[in-house]
Amino acid sequence: MKRILFFSPWLHRLIPVAATNSASRSFAQNTKAAISRANKAVSEIKVKAKDGDTSSDASEDLQSDPFSKGERAYLLAQDEKNKSLDVGPNGRPLFTSTHSISQLTSKDTSTYMKFSMEGLNAVLPEGLPMGMVKEFEETRRSALLVRQSFLDIRDNFRRIVDPPSLSSDRKAPKVRKQIVLDGPVSCGKSIALAMLVHWARDEGWLVFYVPKGRDWTHGGFFYKNPQTGLWDTPVQAANILQDFLKCNEARLQQLKCQICHPIPLGEGAGVGWMKGVDSMAMPEGSTLYDLIQTGVTYSHAAVGVVVRLRKELALVKDIPVLLAIDQYNSWFTFSEYEEPATVRSCRPIHARELATVNAYRSMMHNEMMVGAFSHSTAVGKLRKDLPDVPAEARVNFPRYTFDEAATVCHFYLRQRLIRREAFSEENWKKVYYLSNGNGAEMRWLAPFLSSSGLALEHPM
Repeated sequence: MKRILFFSPWLHRLIPVAATNSASRSFAQNTKAAISRANKAVSEIKVKAKDGDTSSDASEDLQSDPFSKGERAYLLAQDEKNKSLDVGPNGRPLFTSTHSISQLTSKDTSTYMKFSMEGLNAVLPEGLPMGMVKEFEETRRSALLVRQSFLDIRDNFRRIVDPPSLSSDRKAPKVRKQIVLDGPVSCGKSIALAMLVHWARDEGWLVFYVPKGRDWTHGGFFYKNPQTGLWDTPVQAANILQDFLKCNEARLQQLKCQICHPIPLGEGAGVGWMKGVDSMAMPEGSTLYDLIQTGVTYSHAAVGVVVRLRKELALVKDIPVLLAIDQYNSWFTFSEYEEPATVRSCRPIHARELATVNAYRSMMHNEMMVGAFSHSTAVGKLRKDLPDVPAEARVNFPRYTFDEAATVCHFYLRQRLIRREAFSEENWKKVYYLSNGNGAEMRWLAPFLSSSGLALEHPM
């Protein structure tokens, strides 16, 4: 005889809220440490001057190596007082005056938009892309380049929710509800996806954002569910639900569950099956918030709730819903899990065999969904026609254009990543052509610029 367990909504109060992501916290700590070192360096220079060192050695100590951490932080703080330095190519402003992603237009392209770390962590509590964190750390400023390729993607989804009039829609490209961002390594796919999520949440959308899709297929416990034939990963499922709550709690409390069937239970994380119970019923009138808290509270229900949540999101009509998955290509290859095949061999388990991935991977539906490929996950090159993905869904995200690279190099000059005496049009073009517009490589090459060109030292 089957038994059904009923969920009590008050139990969620016992669950602690997850801490802010470690990458953003590390960036803030590094910045404070750099400023502390800068103050120490300046104090030492003042002591030299006080002891009678009237020569120019004291000031030269500060200017000789602008790339030492403490001195550079001090100089950048001084540069903030000089707005004449905020100049881009051809004398144009280096920073846009627009403060909202929604208000950005083509006139703002090839300029930088300033952000605050507090604001980014509030809108993207699931975590920032590592490329974005690295850019902020090395440039010592939380600012991102406004790119036309990103505005095209933003405007695509804007036209889906708010279609333009027929008279103004003649030249507009065909809208796509499902998009896969592909392109060369370090071309900005993950940052573009994060900014799309930022914009959508600013607009009041309900966004299911997964910054690390690879985490769904690695780590934790895994069990085969005899009821579904798929593999359950309860640890990942609980993390997925907690991440979704971080920025959507208020909205989820307003949305009622539309599916009344009991939630199937599986094995809990390290605790096995629940004795005598194979499903859990939600009380009548439960909200999506109550549903998610069920999965967070009961490890046995975590995977079932994640799968049910996907079906519930497809039924939400009151507000726009967007699924945004980074490292999406990790869902089209093998996970790190293995199933014993013989006494001496194991069979690798494909990502599609995991219940969570199986529920969210497909783009063969009518909902808005964006997946971004990540070439840092060592997945390898995938075939062009992916299963469960529309043939026209792939969008090639480009490297920096020539004009974008010019702005980037002027920004690196502004942030003292490039020495002022080494900066010239000829030199920054060398960086651009040598890196072929690769953002990470341009940032790596910038400090090597000298008055004679690129001064790269190779080991003997």
